[in-house]
Amino acid sequence: MDFGIRGKVALVSASSRGLGRAIAEELAAEGANLVVCARGDEALRKTATEIRERSKVDVVEVVADVSDPAGLDRVASAALDKFGRVDILVTNSGGPPSGPFESLSPEMWTAAVAQLLNSAVGLARAVLPGMKERRWGRVLNVTSIAVKQPVDGLMLSNSLRAAVTGFARTLATEVAPFNITVNNLMPGYTRTDRMDQLARAAGERSGISAKDAFAKWEKEIPMGRLGEPREFAALAAFLASERASYITGSSIAVDGGWIRSLL
Repeated sequence: MDFGIRGKVALVSASSRGLGRAIAEELAAEGANLVVCARGDEALRKTATEIRERSKVDVVEVVADVSDPAGLDRVASAALDKFGRVDILVTNSGGPPSGPFESLSPEMWTAAVAQLLNSAVGLARAVLPGMKERRWGRVLNVTSIAVKQPVDGLMLSNSLRAAVTGFARTLATEVAPFNITVNNLMPGYTRTDRMDQLARAAGERSGISAKDAFAKWEKEIPMGRLGEPREFAALAAFLASERASYITGSSIAVDGGWIRSLL
């Protein structure tokens, strides 16, 4: 299947590892040029070099924290300076700390808003004018299964990713006349560094080992295993494609059947 994105420009945030990297790799494999960013310089440059060598596309790496407005400006400016446009935006960030409500300070709430909600809004604000002018664009937000079925212990993620979902669904209606789609991707339990952190935290709260936490999650998943980042990235590549031009305002799970709701 030709996804029709060869030569397009994709900006993927928090893309030095995990789900962000997998999405960047998948888009590059389809011929899209990339702008990738992350806070860590070494991991980011390694990722950019490996994608560039494997896929033979242009890759611009920008060290930036997307929870910081200055970081958002730096990433957007680098994309426009190099390519003059962004056709595909993938908003992604690390997850906020886990823990019950009583353990979360006002400062932690403020940081989570900046990390999850403000980053998505800021990046969309930077690239949407050009997408509207060209009358083509794709906006993909990496959220979580927690927006449909909240996960115990993830108060910050449950709350703020739901806010991103509301923002995206409203935006989808506003920009649809410009041939711009806006969709959310909801990863389930997927093998990433973030899951290792959550397994340790869940184990500490429950008095079990991280290995036992993983086993508990696997029992909850009808497919009986955690997902792989590349499986999640395949959906992102399709939603970014020309073939997905009539899909907008949707939140789609890649979770092995974990969510039990009908819709």
